[in-house]
Amino acid sequence: MTVVPITSPDLAAAEVSWFSALCADDYAYLGVPDPKLKSSWPHCRDILLEAEAQGFDNILCPSSYQVGQDTLSFVAGCAPLTSKINMLAAIRCGEMQPIMLARTVATLDHMLEGRLTLNIISSDFPGEKADSALRYQRSREVVQILKQAWTRDEITHHGEIYNFDAVPTAPAKPYQTGGPLLYFGGYSPHALELCGQFCDVYLMWPEPKDALAERMRAVHTVAQSHGRTLDYGLRVHVIVRDTEAEARDYAEHLVSRLDDDYGQMIRDRALDSTSLGVAHQAKARELADKFGYVEPHLWTGIGRARSGCGAALVGSADQVLSELEAYQKMGIRAFIFSGYPHLDECKSFGTRVLPHIKTCSLPQIYGRIPNHPPATPLGTGDRI
Repeated sequence: MTVVPITSPDLAAAEVSWFSALCADDYAYLGVPDPKLKSSWPHCRDILLEAEAQGFDNILCPSSYQVGQDTLSFVAGCAPLTSKINMLAAIRCGEMQPIMLARTVATLDHMLEGRLTLNIISSDFPGEKADSALRYQRSREVVQILKQAWTRDEITHHGEIYNFDAVPTAPAKPYQTGGPLLYFGGYSPHALELCGQFCDVYLMWPEPKDALAERMRAVHTVAQSHGRTLDYGLRVHVIVRDTEAEARDYAEHLVSRLDDDYGQMIRDRALDSTSLGVAHQAKARELADKFGYVEPHLWTGIGRARSGCGAALVGSADQVLSELEAYQKMGIRAFIFSGYPHLDECKSFGTRVLPHIKTCSLPQIYGRIPNHPPATPLGTGDRI
């Protein structure tokens, strides 16, 4: 039985995603910059194409001001290069006027023929230090406007930040029925309220399983108050080898050249470096044993040089599969994996583990993909 009621309780599969390092986050040795692994268009494109070739269902395309790709531009560039994989595009709410964002999303959704999912982000912009309540109010209103754009004929919204009256939604009609699925991660009460009321998949960073269960209960309480359920996802790094000893050796190899002061600089430069979620990742490192393991196969060493998701599943293929099965029993239906270097570890996980997992596309499971191109202005509908 799952930890809490979920939207897809009978689903015997999981959506398995990879990660494209758009934000200067690829290393052969953690914290040691390698020019061959910079966030260039060719490198990030190749990660995505390899993930599709390996059979991953989705790929997270993150957003940050750090050197790298603009997320939506990258997704647009990759749309004609792919045919199967979904793209989980991170959107930083407020970065773009919300009705124009709705049109941009609709355009991408048509380009991808429904292979678009969205990761809703509420964080400061470069040069900004906003109150948490303001950031989440901004995000709440953006999501409300997007949902109107995708499901109604007009947008009328009167909020604290945005005000619109009777704006026609035809230019913003997406390919998917009801629009792309919304994935969301956050730990504060404002974050849980936004997710519980509006989003579809609550994403968590790696912590001990009892902490993940506590997090699931907290967000379910909010969703339940709005008459809703959610599905749950886990964003975690992976190190998989033929034996546990080899996997642990590789984990040590990754941090063997790390200067902790430089690692601290990497963590501090992220726009989310002071968030509650990052604090939980730091707590997991504090609870870990002398080798960095907070659970037998959950290694926190990644967090020494990375803000955000700061731990990895480490072990043989069978051990990692057992961990994933345990997470699925808890109610986790989406996994977002990554590893260093991202291209090599995509192949490693894709050959060692992925063939043994029953996978799915959540937009398909949710019935978002129409059987025929929709009657929208960008599809088969009348020209406007």
